[in-house]
Amino acid sequence: MQHTHERGYLLLLSIVYGAVFLAVLGGLTMFVLGSNKLQTHNTSRTQAFALAEAGLEYYRWFLSHYPNDFTNGTGAPGPYTLTYNDPEGGTAGTISLQVTPNVSCGVTTSVDLSSTGYPVETPYVSRTVHARYAQPSVGTYSYILNDSVWAGADRIINGPYHSNGGVHMDGTANAEVTSSLATWNCTSTYGCSPAQATAPGVFGSGPNQTLWQYPVPQVDFGAISADFGALKTIAQSAGTFYDRYSTTNGQGDPAYWRGYHVIFNANGTITIRKVSSTTQLGNTPVNSADDTTDRALISNEAAFTTVTLPSGCGLIYIEDNVWIEGTVSGKITLVAANVANANISPNVYIRNNIQYATGGGVDGLTVIAEHNVLIAPDAPNSMNLNGIFIAQDGAFGMNAYNSCTYASKTGTLTITGTTVSNKRTGTKWTSTCGGYYKGYQTRVDSYDRYMAYDPPPFTPLISEDYQFISWREE
Repeated sequence: MQHTHERGYLLLLSIVYGAVFLAVLGGLTMFVLGSNKLQTHNTSRTQAFALAEAGLEYYRWFLSHYPNDFTNGTGAPGPYTLTYNDPEGGTAGTISLQVTPNVSCGVTTSVDLSSTGYPVETPYVSRTVHARYAQPSVGTYSYILNDSVWAGADRIINGPYHSNGGVHMDGTANAEVTSSLATWNCTSTYGCSPAQATAPGVFGSGPNQTLWQYPVPQVDFGAISADFGALKTIAQSAGTFYDRYSTTNGQGDPAYWRGYHVIFNANGTITIRKVSSTTQLGNTPVNSADDTTDRALISNEAAFTTVTLPSGCGLIYIEDNVWIEGTVSGKITLVAANVANANISPNVYIRNNIQYATGGGVDGLTVIAEHNVLIAPDAPNSMNLNGIFIAQDGAFGMNAYNSCTYASKTGTLTITGTTVSNKRTGTKWTSTCGGYYKGYQTRVDSYDRYMAYDPPPFTPLISEDYQFISWREE
């Protein structure tokens, strides 16, 4: 009987250990199978991601050869299914590609690409990436100048700052500061006393000097100049156009300095008034080629119209001087130019704050003046400007008025966007009036990354090469 009990005990022990062994073995098997499944899934996701990126690269190649074909050569809407062959033989997977051109005023401004990759061995696994493909615009900079410049100690600059001339940088620049010159002649007007005949391309007392670079290639102002004739034609056919209200060709005649007062409204409408007369003020002009008087101060104006821009073309072309202010809704490009008469070069005057109704790149403004973009004498003491401001053959800035009523602005000028000026800029002067410097006491310039990626139509480009300017995974 004792042997029978021992055999029963051993059998029970065997069953218990066998059950434990089977449980451990089953768990280990499940762990190995799960790990293998996870590894397969991760490998498949990596392959799917690589396929999706390959789809973007493929269409970048396609557009470089067929720049106006957004249908993958089919003439039909997408999505387009592509087979990706493994270099070692066979098929690696498939790609689903969606191509969406962004069109304004009948012109493609950028292309949005959406690419999804499916590995051949695990077609149920996919990854999608989105990218915008476009030519980079002047909006990638905070400042682009075609002349030498002195940035004072009160300046705060966020975003790339470039001059084709020399740069005396005493301000705080938190991004690259570049000059196309190895050396330049810095005189007293640029803050050098005594003058430095061979000053470095970029020099000064500002911090972050490791960000200063010179010489670098020039920004071609001829290449980034707007084609006013083409823009006028587009505005007449698809956008909004107003012909000249001023008369005569002589700048000494008050009738030469009439124009339009454009007020942007947050509801998307634009109120336009006709400026019938202006007041002459003596000054030291920021554009040294100009006369020592200007007529930037409105004395009389009358109601003209309130308009809503065509939904597919946010281009306004005015053949006259323009005063601007208000809250911008939508993507708008305003041009003040006159191609009908070579003796007429309109200015844009910024009369009050300019802001966006909606941030985050939804709204945007580009202003292109054939001559100057100037801050009006009756602008507020602190001013906030959003937009890309381009003085094509003139200067951006504020004249130093003789009258103390208009000369000194006691606050800060804040610009979020881009300033492009063919000639030297200036919004603060070394002369004083009423205990303040003429112009704004503090200046803050920050580039707008949304306008760098997706500016209003016809914003000048700095390169003809298309590139991915934004990228994200779904």
